[in-house]
Amino acid sequence: VEAVHLIADGKAPRIPQPKEGATYEGIQKKENAEISWDQPAVALHNWIRGHDKVPGAWATIDGQVVTFYGSSLLDASVPAGQELAIRGASRPGLVTKNGLVVFGNDGKMVLVRNLQFEDGKMIPASKYFSVDEATALELTEEEKKMAEDIR
Repeated sequence: VEAVHLIADGKAPRIPQPKEGATYEGIQKKENAEISWDQPAVALHNWIRGHDKVPGAWATIDGQVVTFYGSSLLDASVPAGQELAIRGASRPGLVTKNGLVVFGNDGKMVLVRNLQFEDGKMIPASKYFSVDEATALELTEEEKKMAEDIR
């Protein structure tokens, strides 16, 4: 009760917390979350998961900053996929049906499930090469009639 009254009266002692021994880490900034590829797969996975969702671990692909989300360690044989050059990586990633496979410097693999581009658009990593493909919507005759009725 006495402490509350001291605070209410503005008379409570103010002792600044020493910086030595402090455990608080400041808010991570996007510019500090770039992926360093010269690490084992476990460290890459931990880096990506540790920055998932904010600020998001990122790398440069085709001159564009791409943020990686949803990683898991992959303990299997190297899957079939389309190669994707990633700046700084010693080995290209593989876009597979399950996502983007990236390699640590130990040769082990990490599977990344989602990618986000600079414009904010997020896609499943498995769809990286089909991002620009647009499919036209084709309506059946019945659907065309329904669209006209709605108009």
